[in-house]
Amino acid sequence: MLGLRTTIYKVPDLAEAKNWYAKVFQVQPYFDEPFYVGFSIKGYELGLIPDEGDAAKADNVLAYWGVEDIESEFNRLIGLGAGIHEKPTNVGGDIVTATVYDPWKNVIGLIYNPEFKAEP
Repeated sequence: MLGLRTTIYKVPDLAEAKNWYAKVFQVQPYFDEPFYVGFSIKGYELGLIPDEGDAAKADNVLAYWGVEDIESEFNRLIGLGAGIHEKPTNVGGDIVTATVYDPWKNVIGLIYNPEFKAEP
């Protein structure tokens, strides 16, 4: 196993979602086709694929994106139209997590974890 590489969100409007995620992650996609939009986020991939129907969204698996200032990032995403799923919460030591809904009800996790170091 090489570790996690990609988080994919299903969205009904790929163009609208592409613009929203470009604002959220402050980066333009490196791959942009009608069937997939891919963003490179600090060595990890965020993918968007068309949601062909009204698929049920689940939050039984969560992907957390690392942040330096969780309160600021949480508030910035809310300001961009995300909905509150779980406000920033200390989960032990200095680790704080939060989750928001994107405009299509996908759950985006945020984590501040000063102990985690990504391997090259």
